[in-house]
Amino acid sequence: MVRADASVSIKVLLNATAAHFGFRPTYRRVWLAKQKAVALIYGDWDESYNELPRWVLGVRLTMPGTVAVLRTSPVRVGGHLDESRAYFHRLFWTFPPCIEAFRYCKTLVSIDGTHLYGKYGGTLLVAIAQDGNSNILPVAFALVEGENAESWSFFLSHLREHVTPQLGLLVISDRHNDIKAALEAPDGGWLPPSAYRAFCIRLVAANFALTFKGKDARRLLVNAAYAKTEVEFHYWFDILRYEDPAMCDWANRIEYSLWTQHCDEGRRFGHMTTNISECVNSILKGVRNLPVCSLVKATYGRLAELFVRKEREAEAQMGTGQQFSQHLVKCIEANLTRCFTVTVYDRDNSEFTITEITPTGSFSLGTYRVSLASHTCDCGYFQALHFPCPHALACCAYSRLAWEPYVHQVYRLSSVFNVSDGFHTSHFGGFLATI
Repeated sequence: MVRADASVSIKVLLNATAAHFGFRPTYRRVWLAKQKAVALIYGDWDESYNELPRWVLGVRLTMPGTVAVLRTSPVRVGGHLDESRAYFHRLFWTFPPCIEAFRYCKTLVSIDGTHLYGKYGGTLLVAIAQDGNSNILPVAFALVEGENAESWSFFLSHLREHVTPQLGLLVISDRHNDIKAALEAPDGGWLPPSAYRAFCIRLVAANFALTFKGKDARRLLVNAAYAKTEVEFHYWFDILRYEDPAMCDWANRIEYSLWTQHCDEGRRFGHMTTNISECVNSILKGVRNLPVCSLVKATYGRLAELFVRKEREAEAQMGTGQQFSQHLVKCIEANLTRCFTVTVYDRDNSEFTITEITPTGSFSLGTYRVSLASHTCDCGYFQALHFPCPHALACCAYSRLAWEPYVHQVYRLSSVFNVSDGFHTSHFGGFLATI
């Protein structure tokens, strides 16, 4: 069972043992047995740390451009420094295809940490990007002792230097004070206007729910966060205030630009969470249970599989003559189904005022101002998602303009293909043979 899935829980192993052998061992005994099984299959827990320096050297030689930064701590014996030995401290790593891929992803990165379940514990820090087809992609990793200001600073400094040098980048994270300290370091490169920070709304809502019980209160806060306009935000916020003014007081202690979509100036691309759970479950499943060197190797294998699969999907779509990702096409098709009437048009400034009516035309649903020149609409969707909203599409149709130029480059199929084009069979085949 451990060979098939290193993440199999102790509870499952306990039940399987009881069913197969007719007795139920203690939790501790099954945990120890699992650690031994993992060591037999994936390598000794202690020796795995000794393998890391060899892996770092090997991957740098075999795959030029790989970034692997290993930090160790000195060993002292009887008050004297033993220079022949060292303790593992931290490791940051990323691969050339990840660095190249991020250039074609949305200009945001989610960061989070997840606990390791092996013999010695520790924490895996991950940076996650997303392409124009809503595919998530881990682009950098770090093995650290835990989440603290120093470990986050180690991870973020190398992430900024090697993977995400773009200006105006958005970082989505939790409200961890140690992340805050690392991002606000004067020489870290993460301060505005070089970079901006936003909170994962799922984690904000979880903290909110610790004080204010009930699903309705949490739902109202999340709805307010997802609102794309100030009017919509205040609609939900007023309901929240009616339920309990203390809820609004709690939310008002957090700067709006950090947790609300209508104040993010379009930097989120509509993304409100860190995606760490989806990343771990779909891409990194089981790696947290492995010895450290096997864990690092596994990230490469999983990424190679992911890149090759997504490249084939993108190639198949390009073969149909499509210009944009499937995600974008579905969104545009959905937007085109809505019915609008354009009432005012200024050709010189590409400014429109349109009235949205019901499908039967019986009454108005609202009036919106659209600027194709600035890619904005009063509904908030155009500037938040970076492709034409239903109102903008109606303006394009009215004035016989193509809507395609108003779509962000990241949604083009060529960009999606470039994201996954880095892992070629010849690229990773030789490297995998060395590990």
